[in-house]
Amino acid sequence: MHQPLSASNPCCTGPFEFFRPDYVLGEEAYLRSTWAPETCPADLDVDPAAEGAPRWLGLAVKRHEQRDDAHAVVEFVARYKTGGRAYRLHETSRFTRGDDGRWRYVDGDVSSG
Repeated sequence: MHQPLSASNPCCTGPFEFFRPDYVLGEEAYLRSTWAPETCPADLDVDPAAEGAPRWLGLAVKRHEQRDDAHAVVEFVARYKTGGRAYRLHETSRFTRGDDGRWRYVDGDVSSG
């Protein structure tokens, strides 16, 4: 199922909230608020106007699984272009729910599929 990058998309609730267009738009403050502090990098490198920055084309959520009240997994494929070439990022991401009830991205495994 193809999911457009849109804040109104149903994939933007629960752990899917991470998949809002904020990465595409370079919204660093929002990204930091949805990323687990212990794994969030110091430099998110999200400036969409930077030379060589990817142009994000779309997102397909392949699988989502809430493992318990505080842990979830989301598998997705994101498509983007950079340097005139098209690429796919296939990742299985892990999320945890904080004491405040909000889901945060922890980390993910990138595959070649």
